Amino acid sequence: MPDPGPLLDLLPARDAVAWVRDGEGLVGWGEAARVELSGPDQQAQARDWWARLVAASEVVDEVGLPGSGLVCFGSFAFDPLRGTSVLVVPEIVVGSREGSWFVTRVGEPSDRPTPAPVRAPGPVAYQEAGTTAAGFEALVAEVVGRIARGEVAKVVLARDVVARTTEPLDVRWPLHRLADRYTSCWTFAVDRLFGATPELLVGLRGGVVTSRVLAGTIPRTGDDAADAGRAEALAASAKDLEEHVHGVASVRAALTPLCTAMDVPEVPFVLPLPNVLHLATDVSGVAADGTGSLDLLAALHPTAAVCGTPTAAALEVLREVEALDRGRYAGPVGWTDARGDGEWGIALRCAQIDAADPRRVRLFAGCGIVASSDPATELAESEAKTWPVREALGD
Repeated sequence: MPDPGPLLDLLPARDAVAWVRDGEGLVGWGEAARVELSGPDQQAQARDWWARLVAASEVVDEVGLPGSGLVCFGSFAFDPLRGTSVLVVPEIVVGSREGSWFVTRVGEPSDRPTPAPVRAPGPVAYQEAGTTAAGFEALVAEVVGRIARGEVAKVVLARDVVARTTEPLDVRWPLHRLADRYTSCWTFAVDRLFGATPELLVGLRGGVVTSRVLAGTIPRTGDDAADAGRAEALAASAKDLEEHVHGVASVRAALTPLCTAMDVPEVPFVLPLPNVLHLATDVSGVAADGTGSLDLLAALHPTAAVCGTPTAAALEVLREVEALDRGRYAGPVGWTDARGDGEWGIALRCAQIDAADPRRVRLFAGCGIVASSDPATELAESEAKTWPVREALGD
């Protein structure tokens, strides 16, 4: 199709899904199929549901690019024992890839609604939610104690903040602002969860696997010279390098059985974002025959970067000490197509619009806790990580 303009400009206010980075990606609306999954085997359920749907579908794909043809968007619970996952096949998907634009229609979709003007949320008020600032610092201290006793090596603690908007939140408002500000991130929306994640859990295209690991963070100051110094300090920080090593090892161990070859850089690089600096490593590999993006997702989640090390022990600690239900925060979010290609990020720098009250929005942030973590520093890091969504809402 001819270039229709910016992808996010095409979205209606309702039933919108999005996965956009630097102007490219996929957006869609309507629901040709939908499933909500619960229980400990949600990822296996998702693979089976998608395989049955693909087998029962007649797909005419004249484009042949990743994301063309039949596409499913998904958002998974961080902890399947506590949350519900959602998969959606939109009625219409519009995509942009490598200078080509395409549209996919499923069934006999209704005409595209004329997008109404994007509505501003009005003044926004914030309040502490599941864990207060003081409570979060106390949790960090408790987890550091558990690490010192040898129960676990790393735990990623999360906290949430509630935003109250004056008007019901039109998800397109924060999506536009996030995409404009964080062009190197993947801006997403699936079933009222939206955000801009810097972390690609896994991508699969034509048999090539990619995964970006982020672990180790420091807030930016806004001063270029000061931030250059902070980048050097981050790259030399024993605490942050320790945290990063756990994340990379977790991804390597998960992908090795599903790949015939892998490339894992020995030294991370510093990824600058407008609000923070991250230690990052881009892992790549060649997928074994018959491996799809949902298989890779199931093997990887949860990684040490969002849960901890050892993963099972860290997850049990989180179930004991975290005073909030993460829902789909820090779970996989993204898409897969009928060929098995796909891109799945980790739902970070994100928020969830309340289904019953669209003026209530939960913002999430998490911090990796290791033996040398300082409670006040971790609290400041969590505040910095909520800033992208605060800014997108108009704070």
